Amino acid sequence: MQTESSTLVARSPKVTEFLSKPRKLLIGGKWVEAKSGKTFKTLDPATGEVLAHVCEADAADIDEAVKAARAAFNGPWSKLTPSQRSRLLWKLADLLEQHTEEFAQLESLDNGKPLAVARIADVPLAVDNFRYMGGWCSKIEGNTIPLSAGNNFLAYTLREPVGVVAQIIPWNFPLLMAVWKLGPALAAGCTVVLKPAEQTPLTALRLGELFAEAGFPDGVVNIVPGFGETAGAALAAHPDVDKVAFTGSTEVGKLIVKAATGNLKKVTLELGGKSPNIVMGDADVEVAIAGAAHAIFFNHGQCCVAGSRLFVHEKLFDQVVEGVAAKAKKIRLGHGMDSGTQMGPLVSDEQLARVTDFLNSGVSEGARAAAGGARHGAQGYFVQPTVLVDVQPHMKVVREEIFGPVVTAHPFKTLDDVHIAANDTIYGLGAGIWTRDLSIAHRLAAKVKAGTVWVNCYNVFDAAMPFGGYKQSGWGREMGHNAIDLYTETKSVCIKL
Repeated sequence: MQTESSTLVARSPKVTEFLSKPRKLLIGGKWVEAKSGKTFKTLDPATGEVLAHVCEADAADIDEAVKAARAAFNGPWSKLTPSQRSRLLWKLADLLEQHTEEFAQLESLDNGKPLAVARIADVPLAVDNFRYMGGWCSKIEGNTIPLSAGNNFLAYTLREPVGVVAQIIPWNFPLLMAVWKLGPALAAGCTVVLKPAEQTPLTALRLGELFAEAGFPDGVVNIVPGFGETAGAALAAHPDVDKVAFTGSTEVGKLIVKAATGNLKKVTLELGGKSPNIVMGDADVEVAIAGAAHAIFFNHGQCCVAGSRLFVHEKLFDQVVEGVAAKAKKIRLGHGMDSGTQMGPLVSDEQLARVTDFLNSGVSEGARAAAGGARHGAQGYFVQPTVLVDVQPHMKVVREEIFGPVVTAHPFKTLDDVHIAANDTIYGLGAGIWTRDLSIAHRLAAKVKAGTVWVNCYNVFDAAMPFGGYKQSGWGREMGHNAIDLYTETKSVCIKL
């Protein structure tokens, strides 16, 4: 792990201008202050610098946003044809693409991730998702159904939008997670109240400006930054919200479910993970080492699917661990806007405290750091990329989601041993398998309880490929046609002829 100093990329004039003004709430097509008059600060996690002041929504603002979404759903939005919705989503994608550098810089500043990553991953994937979902608007179809009662009846189904949707998104991929939720909801004909994470509200707010520029009717998308205990709780419990979609921790996901029981609103959840990454004895060692490092250190380990439990066949264990540790030690930490940075800071002081507490817990229970193992530096929320060995299944660092650049390494002997160990978790979001044997790949992929299994790759996402989890990793799927299904209701119509 290294720290290199180089010149920070200059902020674009548009970014500087955007940050210079207090950022308001988007409700009913208008930018308004919070009814309470409260604001909160959003910080640069690399320095602690205040980037901007943001209006803080609470229950009163949430109520206004839900009313605006309902009015749009019952009014102008429902009158548009599917092809008109498609054109709006494609126009939005074009605008986002035109502003790639601006969004990448805002994401890097607010979240801490390297600017280069935001440029080539976060923004382009968001653009592609809007384009893909725009294509679905005109392809949401029902069916005709032959009835056993005979030919005297015509039965068919309609697919209709759920209605007003609350969407609560996390801070690890602020723009991309917003788009993953907005795209299918809008394609299906729903209207949205979106609450970005309080740590990272900036790209969602800038995206709100593009909705108006693209020509979306007022109130179709409302954006209400605020805190989970106030704005998020009010949104999840609101009686006029038809569905809530949440991405975040499993603990908060359970609170969302409880809040949704008031009107039994539909719920989809994309929650935590403790994903196994399995290196079989026949794997290409160098490819597996690079893949294992990418699986855990991408986005500073702040990924729900991070390959945080590395299982390596005993004959390759020392070689793979040494290789991943060597890569960890060479990762250049720095400000996200530094062109030489390979890993930025964690998102907040709270997250830094959480990750360092896990590291201390691991050492106290007997784990040993083959690389890293501590905070890095005194300024910003940096933690060393860490590889822990001598770990046991009962340890906190093995059982619980850390959400940082920390991987535990475990040797194994047989296929049966590793699939049992891989599934020994409350989570089931992602998994990786590294092998040259196609038979082993298929057999093991079938045994691992995870929503996505990557073979000889990791962190590959596509707008057409469903994403979500088994067990306590959530309910439902993002992306692909599965996401469209979750934003529609099926209505049966039966007519006597």
